[in-house]
Order: sequence, then C-alpha cells, then structure tokens
Amino acid sequence: MKTRIKEFRKKLGITQEELARLVGVRRETIVFLEKGKYNPSLRLAWKISKTFGKRIEEVFSFEDEE
Repeated sequence: MKTRIKEFRKKLGITQEELARLVGVRRETIVFLEKGKYNPSLRLAWKISKTFGKRIEEVFSFEDEE
C-alpha cells in the first residue's frame, strides 16, 4: 500500500507526533505508515484522511504486488 501521509502532513505543517496525537496512535505507527511497512485499519485510514480533509483514496492507494 502506498500513502501520501508524509506529503499531506508536511503541507499542514505538523509533525509525526502531532498527527499521531490527532488520530490516537503512537508516533511509531505514523513512521511505519509513511514507510509503507504497516497497513492501517479502515478506521485509522479514515481518521488520517479526515484530519487532512481528503478522501481515503487520495491518501492511500493499493498497488498489486504481483
């Protein structure tokens, strides 16, 4: 899964820690999401997207690994 979390977070001028606090997770979760090492739950994806004022599809995209 690819994300644009870092891009949108930078546009808002917030840190990983601030985003984590806003969506109720640890900073490490945001780090792993930005690096593509963790797939969020639908609820977390929705919270992150809502924080950015974007649709889930704008923040997260699935790429087939085949």
